[in-house]
Amino acid sequence: MDFNVKKLVKDAGAALSRVVQLTEETLGTSEKTELDAHFEHLADRANMTKTWTEKILRNMEAMLTPNPGNRIEDFFYEKIDKKKPNRLSNLEYVGADMIEAGNEFGPGIAYGAALIKVGQCQQKLGQIERDFIGTAANCYIQPLRKFLDGEMKTISKEMAILETKRLDLDACKNRVRKARSMLGQQSAERELRIAQSEFDRQAEITKLLLEGVSSSQAGHLRCLHEFAEAQARHYAQCHATMQELQRELAGLTGSSYHPVGQQTPEQVDSEVDRARVLCDYEARDASELNLTRDEVISVSEISGDEDYFMGFRGIEKGKVPRVFIERITLN
Repeated sequence: MDFNVKKLVKDAGAALSRVVQLTEETLGTSEKTELDAHFEHLADRANMTKTWTEKILRNMEAMLTPNPGNRIEDFFYEKIDKKKPNRLSNLEYVGADMIEAGNEFGPGIAYGAALIKVGQCQQKLGQIERDFIGTAANCYIQPLRKFLDGEMKTISKEMAILETKRLDLDACKNRVRKARSMLGQQSAERELRIAQSEFDRQAEITKLLLEGVSSSQAGHLRCLHEFAEAQARHYAQCHATMQELQRELAGLTGSSYHPVGQQTPEQVDSEVDRARVLCDYEARDASELNLTRDEVISVSEISGDEDYFMGFRGIEKGKVPRVFIERITLN
């Protein structure tokens, strides 16, 4: 019990000494030990890394799980170490309703059959989206969260200890300067040597941890590459799924749908050429087409008009200036 009381008194005295030292530094009446420029640079870089990692992590989570309620629910499931609920995506809900509506209208009519096809496509897109979200969480979000919860928390803890050691060191320096007797000065100098040793040791430990942030950034770079690859696969799968849907819709009996890039019956019946757009063009009114440089469209002659072609882009139709396009083939 006696030991504990002495320790409590000693800790309370040290805490009071730190408060006094910090107050005097704030008021400008006491000097402060400064860390070297390299250490400060490492600390600034670590703080910058922490700040931007936190921001990127929040935005990534919001992008992959837009519903804040679902994010909170997922957070609690992670805390209690239970598997997250396998909830459907919005695309899958829409797809289920479309399929049900299509069956109600009747799969034998064009609209009912189209609803079923589009609904099935939405469900497939929803599954692709969920797979991507899972992959992105594993390859990018989890490593970022692990970095913040592990390495950065350790660095913050050691930085706080270093600040405590620094206050103790500067308080000892003040006591040496204020010592009035030879005995008091010797005691203060002995405390100063101990405080300096503890400060130097803690500074070295913290410096090693700060230098490790570079390795963490290299790891984050690898994770970022994996995320980009997963996102590229995701959009490629979505694109392939939508192309398949376009073909299925175009093949439905009684459907008037024509995928972009395919000619309508009106285009097939007229003399149509393919043409490349030379530069961007903004339509002046509803009778013209907007053009994008290097895109390829279909064109046909307009009787009696030497300045314009009739342009076709999928189911879009409108006049295009001749000077903005270059024919690829002539019929």
